[in-house]
Amino acid sequence: MALWGGRFSTGPDEAFKQFNDSLPFDYQLAEQDIVGSVAWAGALKQVDVLTSSEHETLVAALYELLDEVKADPLAVATSGAEDIHSHVEAALIEKVGDLAKKLHTGRSRNDQVATDFRLWCRDTADHLLEALGQLKGEFIALAERELGTILPGYTHLQRAQPLLFSHWCMAYVEMLERDESRLNDAKARMNFCPLGSGALAGTAYPIDRQALATGLGFTAATKNSLDSVSDRDFVLELLSCASISMIHLSRMAEDLIFYNSGEAGFIELADNVTSGSSLMPQKKNPDALELIRGKTGRVFGSFSAMMMTLKALPLAYNKDMQEDKEGLFDAMPTWLACIHMAQACIKGVKVNAERTLAAAKGGHSNATELADYLVAKGIPFREGHHIVGVLVQMAIAQGNNLEDLSLEQFKSVHSIFEQDVYPVLEIDACIKARQALGGTSLERVSVAVKDAKKKQQITVRDANLDDVESIAKLIQHWATVGENLPRAKSDMVHSINEFAVTEVNSTVAGCASLYIYDTGLAEIRSLGIDPESGVSGQGRQLVEHLLTKAKKLALNRIIVLTRVPDFFEKQGFTFCTKESLPEKVMKDCELCLRKDNCDEVAMEFILKPSRNAAIPCKNVA
Repeated sequence: MALWGGRFSTGPDEAFKQFNDSLPFDYQLAEQDIVGSVAWAGALKQVDVLTSSEHETLVAALYELLDEVKADPLAVATSGAEDIHSHVEAALIEKVGDLAKKLHTGRSRNDQVATDFRLWCRDTADHLLEALGQLKGEFIALAERELGTILPGYTHLQRAQPLLFSHWCMAYVEMLERDESRLNDAKARMNFCPLGSGALAGTAYPIDRQALATGLGFTAATKNSLDSVSDRDFVLELLSCASISMIHLSRMAEDLIFYNSGEAGFIELADNVTSGSSLMPQKKNPDALELIRGKTGRVFGSFSAMMMTLKALPLAYNKDMQEDKEGLFDAMPTWLACIHMAQACIKGVKVNAERTLAAAKGGHSNATELADYLVAKGIPFREGHHIVGVLVQMAIAQGNNLEDLSLEQFKSVHSIFEQDVYPVLEIDACIKARQALGGTSLERVSVAVKDAKKKQQITVRDANLDDVESIAKLIQHWATVGENLPRAKSDMVHSINEFAVTEVNSTVAGCASLYIYDTGLAEIRSLGIDPESGVSGQGRQLVEHLLTKAKKLALNRIIVLTRVPDFFEKQGFTFCTKESLPEKVMKDCELCLRKDNCDEVAMEFILKPSRNAAIPCKNVA
């Protein structure tokens, strides 16, 4: 049943219904719509629209529905409802009857969809930032691996000057950093909550919109109800970020397609990102890169369409704005897929250093160095430029490079040339000369790589509910190999305040929890680092973070059961016996895969002595 049927004596015909309904695509907002509804239920309870019992019933049903949606999201799309809001309300009515109809009190689909969409965009931005960071890390790794490899640089697709292959890699690192910066800025601007703005004029109920915003993880509530329901700047910004980033990915693809060609032969792409020909068995086609280049136009199209949709809309909400989703729902996964595919291409690339060096030596790419040699001898650059041009013509006529010309030939053009011209023309000298900031000398590029690696610094923070999936993956990985105890995801949700996480390039790469048993005693548990993160020091920083937290909580003693005592010794822990640990600590060991052959040792960190603290362990070191 539609949410607006009372005003109409007949329903829409089937053609209009299909034209009007948005559920076939906005079903993707199902989780966000339910999460927003849980928050709204809490707000209605605060203003006595819902009783405590009604609130509890509704929230339980919403969480039950959330589990169903996560289990089978596509089932939502085929339910026949007009939109995702209608679907959620109908599903709630099936679960709790007429009580579900109270949930929409004071709320409009206008502020509801604006909130759902911002939540979805925020979550998507996090996934994209994670992917951009991983791609950037792959470029840095390639730059470090190929440090010293020389590549011809091009302008107008003609060989211009030699440079380091790593310098080429770091150029794309710069672009990706700008992509990250733009996306972080867009995320910050979108992170304001429109819920409670009603259809356009605000809600008539005394809702605490700031508390509502905070509960949903927003920075604050929006300030103007008219703007709140009609603002889609955040969609434009995301599509703009995507379009600019896709330009970078497309340029990278074009470079690599050329480098991979038989004519250049500078690199070889891995088999997992290439395909063959149905007719010509010798072919190895760079399809992944060509698709990145091709999909760029698809993202541009979504951006252009969105600008055209919004350009003449009056305030506030208009049905035109339903067109804000399909383009974004297509562009964001396309962008994400292209980032992942670019990472796969960079990860598997093999560089033919001999071929790149030979190409860099050809094409008279050391001509600029020859002009600089003349400048150092006192000849004005413009005159030196002309002299070198004459020498290039001479070399081309003889089928030689500049360094192959004899000293007599140099002197035939100008008497200032001496034997010292030849070291200047060597390829290594051409590279070394570019010492200015941003140049391609080995020293400068090495510093750029080192600085980029430093930016992959570890961030340590307390966990939040957005981290549950990442924490669950880490714990599951280490539980599978027997290093950690397994934990249910529901347990992590309820105990999220115990966890801390590390982030590398905006990606959760490690976790640990501080589990409090009784007054003054706690245990560090579930410590695990993503083995693929490649950044050391995360475990140490997690332990330091949790010890600092323990001090703030006035805890007395921290214990740990571990197979890596050396690590904890370095953090100030001392050995103790398992027998003196509280019984409830040891009960958890029944879940361990190695319980019959345990090789863990007990250790402790004393924060402060306390009469109420558990009896300290005897030092067994």
